[in-house]
Amino acid sequence: MGIKTYNYNNTVTKLINLYNKKGRTDLEKKFIEILNVVEQELSCSAHSMDHILRVHKLCLYLSKYEENVDKEILSLSALLHDIARFKEDSDSTRSIKHEVLGGVMAEKILYERNYDREKIDKVKHCILCHRYRSDNKPETVEAKILFDADKLDAIGAIGIARAYMLAGEFGQSIYLNISPEQYKLNNIMENGRIKDFGKHSVNMEYELKLKNINKRLHTEKAKEVSRKRLIFMENFFDELRNEVIK
Repeated sequence: MGIKTYNYNNTVTKLINLYNKKGRTDLEKKFIEILNVVEQELSCSAHSMDHILRVHKLCLYLSKYEENVDKEILSLSALLHDIARFKEDSDSTRSIKHEVLGGVMAEKILYERNYDREKIDKVKHCILCHRYRSDNKPETVEAKILFDADKLDAIGAIGIARAYMLAGEFGQSIYLNISPEQYKLNNIMENGRIKDFGKHSVNMEYELKLKNINKRLHTEKAKEVSRKRLIFMENFFDELRNEVIK
């Protein structure tokens, strides 16, 4: 799984300073343990610790523009939201949903570190609702922020880079020159999930999901950030289409 070895001292220090709590040594130990567990569970490419830490940073940024945000719940949710992603990606049956299994895994991790039931349930809700291709809707401000932060990391230049990391991992074509409607008939299941990632492509991900992602965002600041990133993506795929087809 993970190739990098991360030094989490700066991240943990920032987290602890957010909460201004007593018992900082115990809190520091918990965060380091959680970060290490997450790193061991993640895949090597687009859903790596780099993604987790970017999403966490985006969560804290978006939280500045919202009221009554529990930053501890938000941080824990951001750090744990993709903990089951590798298990989903390596599941040949396509039956695992990482947002569901991730909640179960997070519950065990937090329970073992003496988090109370209320906090665990709030984190589980955030994780369950962070997925785009899901019917679970965020109900808390923390869940809405996590959803938005995760989606912002899927668009713009960083989104394109991540998407092509996954494309290379699954041997996808650089560009599929078919209509989104035809593609959906060929490679999208009734629940909206992709049948075969090897037959997917980044431009289809853009056409079916990413270009409309701002319509699903919850916070005004995330919508503002998304506009610039989506313009960049539109220009990129227009140019890619021209270079591939002409």
